[in-house]
Amino acid sequence: MSEDLDVNDLPEEMPEEPAERVRALVDRVLDELELDAEVEVSETDDEILATIDGTDELGILIGRRGQTLDALQLLCYRAASMGVSDRKRVTIDAAGYRERRREMLEEEAEIAAERANRNGEAVRLEPMSASERRMVHEVLKDRNDVETYSEGDEPERRIVVAPLIED
Repeated sequence: MSEDLDVNDLPEEMPEEPAERVRALVDRVLDELELDAEVEVSETDDEILATIDGTDELGILIGRRGQTLDALQLLCYRAASMGVSDRKRVTIDAAGYRERRREMLEEEAEIAAERANRNGEAVRLEPMSASERRMVHEVLKDRNDVETYSEGDEPERRIVVAPLIED
């Protein structure tokens, strides 16, 4: 892996299409990390999704609690949004991490709700990203026995699941 990125190594022009910008950026990161992986990019009216799979272990790309993947996703969003008025959400997934994490958060949210009701006390979940907090709020929003809110400052911001006390 090269020690430093040199501006002369960057493409002179980014692709014109936002989805192709995402592909180019992800491909470049995979090359720099020397990962044997492929990226598949799909696009809907409101989202660009890049899915990365390969024979190499993609843990280095995912990072601790998905932080490296989140950083790459932010870079890709910024690249895709340059000079574009109609911005789309950009999601980057590697080795199915996002789906596994979503399932785990849904389960964790339900367990926290049950525990909050059983003990009559608020349950504080682990710190998580804004998108993960949104997922937990969404999972529990239709329950009439708990409320959720976020507390703390980034990067330690977390969800609190509290029992609703009847009057």
